[in-house]
Amino acid sequence: MSSSSSSSSSSSSWSRTYPLQRLNVNNLSSLNASPSSQLPNINSSEISQETAKPMISFKEILENASNENNTVIITTLNQAWAEPNSLFDLFLESFRIGQGTQQLLKHVVVVCLDRKAFERCSQLHTNCYQIETSETDFSGEKVYNTPDYLKMMWRRIELLTQVLEMGFNFIFTDADIMWLRDPFPRLYPDGDFQMACDRFFGDPFDSNNWVNGGFTYVRSNNRSVEFYKLWHKSRLDYPELHDQDVFNRIKHKPFITEIGIQMRFFDTVYFGGFCQTSRDINLVCTMHANCCIGLEKKLHDLNLVLDDWRKYLSLSEHVQNTTWSAPMKCLED
Repeated sequence: MSSSSSSSSSSSSWSRTYPLQRLNVNNLSSLNASPSSQLPNINSSEISQETAKPMISFKEILENASNENNTVIITTLNQAWAEPNSLFDLFLESFRIGQGTQQLLKHVVVVCLDRKAFERCSQLHTNCYQIETSETDFSGEKVYNTPDYLKMMWRRIELLTQVLEMGFNFIFTDADIMWLRDPFPRLYPDGDFQMACDRFFGDPFDSNNWVNGGFTYVRSNNRSVEFYKLWHKSRLDYPELHDQDVFNRIKHKPFITEIGIQMRFFDTVYFGGFCQTSRDINLVCTMHANCCIGLEKKLHDLNLVLDDWRKYLSLSEHVQNTTWSAPMKCLED
Protein backbone atom coordinates (compact mmCIF):
# COMPACT_ATOMS: atom_id res chain seq x y z
CA MET A 1 0.00 0.00 0.00
CA SER A 2 1.17 3.50 -0.70
CA SER A 3 1.86 5.83 2.17
CA SER A 4 -0.41 8.59 3.47
CA SER A 5 0.46 11.58 5.61
CA SER A 6 -1.00 10.12 8.78
CA SER A 7 0.36 6.58 8.45
CA SER A 8 3.69 5.08 9.35
CA SER A 9 6.29 5.67 6.68
CA SER A 10 7.93 2.26 7.17
CA SER A 11 5.86 -0.49 5.67
CA SER A 12 6.20 -3.62 3.69
CA SER A 13 5.33 -3.07 0.06
CA TRP A 14 1.92 -4.41 -0.72
CA SER A 15 0.98 -5.19 -4.27
CA ARG A 16 -2.68 -4.74 -5.10
CA THR A 17 -4.14 -8.01 -6.32
CA TYR A 18 -7.74 -6.79 -6.72
CA PRO A 19 -7.54 -4.59 -9.34
CA LEU A 20 -37.87 12.89 2.49
CA GLN A 21 -41.33 14.15 1.92
CA ARG A 22 -40.56 16.26 4.99
CA LEU A 23 -40.87 14.03 8.01
CA ASN A 24 -43.82 14.79 10.24
CA VAL A 25 -41.94 14.81 13.50
CA ASN A 26 -45.12 14.24 15.48
CA ASN A 27 -46.27 11.19 13.57
CA LEU A 28 -43.16 9.35 12.38
CA SER A 29 -43.98 6.17 14.28
CA SER A 30 -47.27 5.93 12.39
CA LEU A 31 -45.72 6.36 8.95
CA ASN A 32 -46.01 3.27 6.82
CA ALA A 33 -43.25 1.74 4.77
CA SER A 34 -43.40 -0.87 2.09
CA PRO A 35 -41.66 -4.11 3.02
CA SER A 36 -38.42 -4.53 1.16
CA SER A 37 -39.97 -7.09 -1.16
CA GLN A 38 -42.67 -4.66 -2.31
CA LEU A 39 -42.21 -1.48 -4.32
CA PRO A 40 -43.47 1.73 -2.74
CA ASN A 41 -45.91 4.37 -3.98
CA ILE A 42 -48.16 1.99 -5.85
CA ASN A 43 -51.88 2.59 -5.50
CA SER A 44 -53.76 -0.26 -3.86
CA SER A 45 -56.00 -0.51 -6.93
CA GLU A 46 -52.92 -1.44 -8.97
CA ILE A 47 -52.04 -4.41 -6.76
CA SER A 48 -53.96 -7.66 -6.83
CA GLN A 49 -55.19 -9.15 -3.57
CA GLU A 50 -52.84 -12.07 -4.15
CA THR A 51 -49.74 -9.89 -4.37
CA ALA A 52 -50.65 -7.10 -1.93
CA LYS A 53 -48.66 -7.20 1.30
CA PRO A 54 -49.38 -5.39 4.55
CA MET A 55 -47.69 -2.06 5.14
CA ILE A 56 -45.36 -1.92 8.09
CA SER A 57 -44.29 1.11 10.06
CA PHE A 58 -40.78 2.46 10.46
CA LYS A 59 -40.97 1.48 14.11
CA GLU A 60 -41.69 -2.12 13.16
CA ILE A 61 -38.69 -2.14 10.84
CA LEU A 62 -36.52 -0.86 13.68
CA GLU A 63 -37.94 -3.50 16.02
CA ASN A 64 -37.20 -6.24 13.49
CA ALA A 65 -33.62 -5.03 13.02
CA SER A 66 -32.69 -4.19 16.60
CA ASN A 67 -30.34 -6.35 18.64
CA GLU A 68 -30.83 -7.55 22.20
CA ASN A 69 -29.81 -4.12 23.49
CA ASN A 70 -32.42 -2.34 21.34
CA THR A 71 -29.71 -0.97 19.07
CA VAL A 72 -29.91 -0.59 15.30
CA ILE A 73 -27.40 0.38 12.62
CA ILE A 74 -28.79 3.05 10.30
CA THR A 75 -27.57 4.42 6.99
CA THR A 76 -29.19 6.60 4.35
CA LEU A 77 -29.16 6.01 0.61
CA ASN A 78 -30.13 7.84 -2.57
CA GLN A 79 -30.20 6.70 -6.19
CA ALA A 80 -26.70 7.94 -7.02
CA TRP A 81 -25.15 5.91 -4.20
CA ALA A 82 -27.42 2.92 -4.85
CA GLU A 83 -26.56 2.34 -8.52
CA PRO A 84 -24.89 -1.00 -9.35
CA ASN A 85 -21.17 -0.87 -8.59
CA SER A 86 -21.66 2.30 -6.59
CA LEU A 87 -21.16 2.98 -2.89
CA PHE A 88 -23.96 0.80 -1.55
CA ASP A 89 -22.42 -2.29 -3.15
CA LEU A 90 -19.07 -1.49 -1.52
CA PHE A 91 -20.77 -0.83 1.81
CA LEU A 92 -22.45 -4.24 1.81
CA GLU A 93 -19.30 -5.95 0.56
CA SER A 94 -17.33 -4.58 3.48
CA PHE A 95 -19.75 -6.24 5.90
CA ARG A 96 -19.40 -9.53 4.05
CA ILE A 97 -15.60 -9.59 4.14
CA GLY A 98 -15.07 -7.83 7.45
CA GLN A 99 -14.07 -9.60 10.63
CA GLY A 100 -17.13 -10.20 12.79
CA THR A 101 -19.32 -7.97 10.63
CA GLN A 102 -21.36 -10.47 8.64
CA GLN A 103 -23.83 -11.03 11.47
CA LEU A 104 -24.30 -7.27 11.86
CA LEU A 105 -26.02 -6.92 8.47
CA LYS A 106 -29.34 -8.09 9.92
CA HIS A 107 -29.27 -5.06 12.21
CA VAL A 108 -28.72 -2.56 9.37
CA VAL A 109 -31.69 -0.36 8.43
CA VAL A 110 -31.28 1.46 5.12
CA VAL A 111 -33.37 4.64 4.89
CA CYS A 112 -33.89 5.37 1.20
CA LEU A 113 -34.45 8.92 0.01
CA ASP A 114 -36.06 8.07 -3.33
CA ARG A 115 -37.88 5.23 -5.05
CA LYS A 116 -34.95 4.07 -7.19
CA ALA A 117 -32.76 3.73 -4.11
CA PHE A 118 -35.51 1.72 -2.41
CA GLU A 119 -35.90 -0.60 -5.38
CA ARG A 120 -32.16 -1.23 -5.53
CA CYS A 121 -31.88 -1.66 -1.76
CA SER A 122 -34.74 -4.17 -1.76
CA GLN A 123 -32.86 -6.33 -4.25
CA LEU A 124 -29.86 -6.59 -1.93
CA HIS A 125 -30.99 -6.13 1.65
CA THR A 126 -33.87 -6.91 4.00
CA ASN A 127 -34.46 -3.81 6.12
CA CYS A 128 -35.13 -1.04 3.59
CA TYR A 129 -37.42 1.92 4.27
CA GLN A 130 -38.42 4.67 1.89
CA ILE A 131 -39.11 8.24 2.91
CA GLU A 132 -41.19 10.25 0.46
CA THR A 133 -39.39 13.37 -0.74
CA SER A 134 -41.96 15.30 -2.74
CA GLU A 135 -40.45 18.67 -1.76
CA THR A 136 -36.86 17.91 -2.79
CA ASP A 137 -35.42 15.41 -5.25
CA PHE A 138 -32.62 13.61 -3.40
CA SER A 139 -31.94 11.00 -6.08
CA GLY A 140 -28.88 12.54 -7.75
CA GLU A 141 -25.40 13.07 -6.39
CA LYS A 142 -25.50 15.88 -3.85
CA VAL A 143 -22.31 17.90 -3.91
CA TYR A 144 -20.92 18.80 -0.51
CA ASN A 145 -22.46 21.91 1.07
CA THR A 146 -24.88 22.68 -1.77
CA PRO A 147 -28.46 23.58 -0.75
CA ASP A 148 -29.81 20.09 -1.49
CA TYR A 149 -26.91 18.54 0.40
CA LEU A 150 -27.76 20.64 3.45
CA LYS A 151 -31.43 19.63 3.24
CA MET A 152 -30.41 15.99 3.07
CA MET A 153 -28.18 16.30 6.13
CA TRP A 154 -30.91 17.93 8.18
CA ARG A 155 -33.41 15.27 7.11
CA ARG A 156 -30.98 12.82 8.62
CA ILE A 157 -30.83 14.63 11.97
CA GLU A 158 -34.63 14.87 11.97
CA LEU A 159 -34.93 11.14 11.34
CA LEU A 160 -32.40 10.18 14.00
CA THR A 161 -34.21 12.33 16.54
CA GLN A 162 -37.30 10.24 15.97
CA VAL A 163 -35.35 6.99 16.30
CA LEU A 164 -34.22 8.14 19.75
CA GLU A 165 -37.72 9.21 20.69
CA MET A 166 -38.97 5.72 19.85
CA GLY A 167 -36.49 4.31 22.34
CA PHE A 168 -33.84 2.86 20.02
CA ASN A 169 -30.10 3.29 20.43
CA PHE A 170 -28.34 3.58 17.11
CA ILE A 171 -25.09 3.57 15.25
CA PHE A 172 -25.45 5.91 12.33
CA THR A 173 -23.01 5.21 9.51
CA ASP A 174 -22.58 6.93 6.18
CA ALA A 175 -22.69 4.49 3.27
CA ASP A 176 -19.19 5.58 2.22
CA ILE A 177 -17.78 3.91 5.34
CA MET A 178 -16.25 0.45 5.04
CA TRP A 179 -16.95 -1.83 8.01
CA LEU A 180 -13.79 -3.93 8.34
CA ARG A 181 -14.28 -5.12 11.93
CA ASP A 182 -17.12 -5.24 14.41
CA PRO A 183 -16.97 -1.78 16.05
CA PHE A 184 -19.18 -2.59 19.03
CA PRO A 185 -16.27 -3.65 21.28
CA ARG A 186 -14.65 -0.24 20.61
CA LEU A 187 -17.66 1.79 21.74
CA TYR A 188 -17.13 3.56 25.05
CA PRO A 189 -18.94 1.99 28.03
CA ASP A 190 -20.12 5.45 29.04
CA GLY A 191 -21.15 8.46 27.00
CA ASP A 192 -24.62 9.20 25.62
CA PHE A 193 -23.26 10.54 22.35
CA GLN A 194 -20.13 9.17 20.68
CA MET A 195 -18.79 10.55 17.41
CA ALA A 196 -16.00 9.81 14.94
CA CYS A 197 -13.37 12.37 14.04
CA ASP A 198 -11.72 13.73 10.94
CA ARG A 199 -8.71 14.27 13.19
CA PHE A 200 -8.32 12.91 16.70
CA PHE A 201 -5.93 14.64 19.09
CA GLY A 202 -5.65 11.98 21.78
CA ASP A 203 -8.39 12.78 24.30
CA PRO A 204 -11.83 11.12 23.84
CA PHE A 205 -13.39 13.74 26.13
CA ASP A 206 -12.08 16.71 24.14
CA SER A 207 -14.81 18.32 22.02
CA ASN A 208 -12.08 20.21 20.15
CA ASN A 209 -11.32 17.05 18.20
CA TRP A 210 -12.24 17.60 14.56
CA VAL A 211 -15.51 15.70 14.56
CA ASN A 212 -17.28 13.87 11.75
CA GLY A 213 -20.99 13.07 11.91
CA GLY A 214 -20.68 10.19 9.45
CA PHE A 215 -20.29 7.68 12.27
CA THR A 216 -22.08 8.19 15.58
CA TYR A 217 -23.26 5.96 18.39
CA VAL A 218 -26.09 7.40 20.47
CA ARG A 219 -27.97 5.97 23.43
CA SER A 220 -31.65 6.74 23.67
CA ASN A 221 -32.43 8.74 26.79
CA ASN A 222 -33.86 12.12 27.74
CA ARG A 223 -30.48 13.81 27.35
CA SER A 224 -29.82 12.55 23.83
CA VAL A 225 -33.37 13.30 22.65
CA GLU A 226 -33.15 16.85 23.97
CA PHE A 227 -29.72 17.33 22.42
CA TYR A 228 -30.85 16.16 18.98
CA LYS A 229 -33.90 18.43 19.11
CA LEU A 230 -31.69 21.41 19.93
CA TRP A 231 -29.19 20.42 17.26
CA HIS A 232 -31.92 20.28 14.64
CA LYS A 233 -33.44 23.56 15.82
CA SER A 234 -30.03 25.25 15.67
CA ARG A 235 -30.00 24.90 11.87
CA LEU A 236 -32.22 27.98 11.83
CA ASP A 237 -29.44 30.01 13.45
CA TYR A 238 -26.88 28.84 10.86
CA PRO A 239 -28.85 28.38 7.61
CA GLU A 240 -25.77 28.01 5.41
CA LEU A 241 -24.02 25.39 7.53
CA HIS A 242 -24.41 21.63 7.52
CA ASP A 243 -25.08 19.55 10.62
CA GLN A 244 -21.42 18.92 11.43
CA ASP A 245 -20.47 22.58 11.34
CA VAL A 246 -23.54 23.50 13.40
CA PHE A 247 -22.49 20.90 15.95
CA ASN A 248 -19.12 22.62 16.18
CA ARG A 249 -20.87 25.95 16.75
CA ILE A 250 -23.12 24.69 19.55
CA LYS A 251 -20.97 22.10 21.34
CA HIS A 252 -19.62 24.63 23.86
CA LYS A 253 -22.92 26.43 24.39
CA PRO A 254 -24.27 26.57 27.97
CA PHE A 255 -27.40 24.62 27.08
CA ILE A 256 -25.26 21.59 26.20
CA THR A 257 -23.93 21.58 29.75
CA GLU A 258 -27.44 22.11 31.07
CA ILE A 259 -28.74 19.09 29.19
CA GLY A 260 -25.98 17.03 30.80
CA ILE A 261 -25.26 14.93 27.73
CA GLN A 262 -22.00 12.98 27.96
CA MET A 263 -19.93 13.17 24.79
CA ARG A 264 -17.04 10.96 23.71
CA PHE A 265 -14.96 11.04 20.51
CA PHE A 266 -13.47 8.06 18.72
CA ASP A 267 -9.79 7.51 18.04
CA THR A 268 -9.00 7.35 14.32
CA VAL A 269 -6.86 4.28 15.02
CA TYR A 270 -10.16 2.39 15.28
CA PHE A 271 -12.47 4.66 13.26
CA GLY A 272 -10.28 6.02 10.50
CA GLY A 273 -10.84 7.89 7.28
CA PHE A 274 -9.09 9.65 4.46
CA CYS A 275 -8.61 12.76 6.62
CA GLN A 276 -6.56 10.68 9.08
CA THR A 277 -6.16 7.05 8.10
CA SER A 278 -5.98 4.40 10.77
CA ARG A 279 -2.39 3.73 11.77
CA ASP A 280 -2.88 0.02 12.42
CA ILE A 281 -4.73 -2.35 10.13
CA ASN A 282 -4.68 -4.89 12.96
CA LEU A 283 -7.02 -2.61 14.95
CA VAL A 284 -9.04 -0.64 12.42
CA CYS A 285 -12.83 -1.11 12.50
CA THR A 286 -14.09 1.37 9.91
CA MET A 287 -12.64 3.50 7.12
CA HIS A 288 -14.51 6.55 5.87
CA ALA A 289 -14.13 8.35 2.54
CA ASN A 290 -14.13 11.70 4.32
CA CYS A 291 -12.05 14.66 3.13
CA CYS A 292 -13.13 13.58 -0.34
CA ILE A 293 -15.57 15.37 -2.62
CA GLY A 294 -17.03 13.53 -5.58
CA LEU A 295 -18.64 10.14 -6.02
CA GLU A 296 -16.11 8.80 -8.53
CA LYS A 297 -13.18 9.67 -6.28
CA LYS A 298 -14.84 7.99 -3.32
CA LEU A 299 -15.53 4.86 -5.36
CA HIS A 300 -11.97 4.66 -6.62
CA ASP A 301 -10.36 5.05 -3.22
CA LEU A 302 -12.78 2.86 -1.28
CA ASN A 303 -12.06 0.09 -3.75
CA LEU A 304 -8.40 0.52 -2.83
CA VAL A 305 -9.34 0.19 0.86
CA LEU A 306 -11.10 -3.10 0.17
CA ASP A 307 -8.16 -4.25 -1.96
CA ASP A 308 -5.82 -3.55 0.95
CA TRP A 309 -8.16 -5.35 3.32
CA ARG A 310 -8.39 -8.46 1.15
CA LYS A 311 -4.61 -8.53 0.86
CA TYR A 312 -4.31 -8.22 4.65
CA LEU A 313 -6.72 -11.11 5.16
CA SER A 314 -4.66 -13.29 2.81
CA LEU A 315 -1.49 -12.88 4.89
CA SER A 316 -0.47 -15.38 7.51
CA GLU A 317 1.97 -13.13 9.35
CA HIS A 318 1.14 -10.18 11.57
CA VAL A 319 1.46 -6.79 9.89
CA GLN A 320 3.77 -4.55 11.87
CA ASN A 321 3.46 -1.23 10.07
CA THR A 322 0.57 -0.17 7.93
CA THR A 323 0.04 2.40 5.26
CA TRP A 324 -2.92 2.50 2.92
CA SER A 325 -3.21 2.72 -0.85
CA ALA A 326 -5.94 5.30 -0.29
CA PRO A 327 -6.47 8.17 -0.40
CA MET A 328 -5.24 8.56 -3.94
CA LYS A 329 -7.88 10.17 -6.14
CA CYS A 330 -9.25 11.94 -3.08
CA LEU A 331 -5.98 13.83 -2.73
CA GLU A 332 -6.35 15.33 -6.20
CA ASP A 333 -7.70 18.83 -6.58
